[in-house]
This record gives sequence, C-alpha cells and structure tokens, in this order.
Amino acid sequence: MPTPTVLITGGTSGIGRACALAFGRAGYQVAITGRDEKKLAETAQALAAAGIAHLTVRADVGDEAAAERAVQETVARFGGLDVLLNNAGISMRARFQDAELDVIKKLMQTNFFGTVFSTKFALPHLLKSKGTVVGISSIAGYRGLPGRTGYSASKFAMNGFLEALRTELLDQGVNVLTAAPGFTSSNIRNTALAADGSAQGESPRDEGAMMSSEAVADEILRAVQQRKRTLVLTGQGKLVVFLNKWLPGLSDKLVLNHFRKEEKGVDVG
Repeated sequence: MPTPTVLITGGTSGIGRACALAFGRAGYQVAITGRDEKKLAETAQALAAAGIAHLTVRADVGDEAAAERAVQETVARFGGLDVLLNNAGISMRARFQDAELDVIKKLMQTNFFGTVFSTKFALPHLLKSKGTVVGISSIAGYRGLPGRTGYSASKFAMNGFLEALRTELLDQGVNVLTAAPGFTSSNIRNTALAADGSAQGESPRDEGAMMSSEAVADEILRAVQQRKRTLVLTGQGKLVVFLNKWLPGLSDKLVLNHFRKEEKGVDVG
C-alpha cells in the first residue's frame, strides 16, 4: 500500500506545525507551505529529526500561482496527494469602524481564497486518491466575534465553501472536514492584525490555559482517519456554537461582554 501524503498550508507554526509532526508520525509523507524561509527550515529540521519524509515550499497560498505551485511540487515529489489541510490563516483585532479596508481584504485573501486556490489545484489528485480536504476554520466561523469582523467573515465564507464542496463530492469518494479548534494556544493572536494592518504582537488571552496545538493536531488526525464531516473542539467552543444556535440573543450579550473585557485588557482566557 503506497505511503499517504498530506499537504499542510501554513505549516511552520502553531496548529500547522503540530499537524505536520502528528501526520508524519502516523506514517504520512508531509509537505508544508510557509512564507518565512527561517521557519520553514526550522520545521524541516524538526521533521527530519523525527524521521519524517518531508518537503517545504515557500509560498503564500493567498496567491493563486503560489498555491498551484505548492500542489505541483508536492505531487512531483511524492507521486500523489491524499490529504490537503488548509491551515494558513491570519486574524485581526480591531473594531470594524476603526479597521482599514485593506485589513479585511488581506484576511479574505489568505483565509478564504487561500483555501479556495489550494483546494482547486489539489482536487484532481484527491479525486484519484479518494482523499480528504480539511479546512481549519474557527468558532468565529460559526459565531461572529466583535473585534474580528474580517476574520469571522473569512471563516464563515470558508465554512460555506466547504459545506457546498462536501455536498458536491458526496458520491465521488472525497471527504471534506471542517475543523473548528476553538480557543487554542497558538501564535495566531500574536500575529493578529491591528486596525492599520500592523501585527499586534501580543495576545489578550491566557495562552497557557488553552488547548495545546499538539492536542488539536491529534484530534484533527483522528477526524481525518475517521472521515468526519465536522470537528468542534474545546468545551467553550462547543458552548458558543450551541448558544448561538439556540439562544442567539443571549449569545450576543455574552460575546459582547467578553469583548468589552478584552478591550479593557482583562484576562479573558
């Protein structure tokens, strides 16, 4: 039986890096994309130390040509593709009235179109392997979060895209998994964009109190192996989704209160 291959976008840190190691240890050949040459090299070193066959591709998947090249290089190296894990993403932290429109555009380009581009070019290979498309979404894709309008919009768009794609592919053997990690300890909040598009460089949450990227990666690997449709992680994340569906008015008030504490610098971990 041929060795399976996974392509992970944004695979140099956080959940992406943890998934690269988790899938590699489970027997996958691993290809990762990233924009930072130094982080790519560091992740490659970690994969090599674990004895994992790997490929690194310097690419911004929000660029159509770069997304296509990442898929082509992966298939050329490993001979096929079994799992595409759309993980590349950026966040934001600013009220919409203060945010520059370029910030919203940047989030949509990476989080949504990065997923669309990568999936478009990977799909012919996944149809051959009867593989899996994974989208690393967010609780913000189920419940709009104040201060993160662009991020929520990009993740709602991702969720809709993946749901429609899953339905299209029901009788073609390709599984589509939407994974919402909930509040996870990763660097996405540290690199979140401020109103002017600059990186905030700090997190408003207690990262140590959250689910680790490694634990999330293990859950995603298991969900892929079981060919699940959706994965919502952490008790808090599941509660937010439940309340928003059944008690939307209460959900609005609770989320706003949470956001106000965050704006004041209160630990909201």
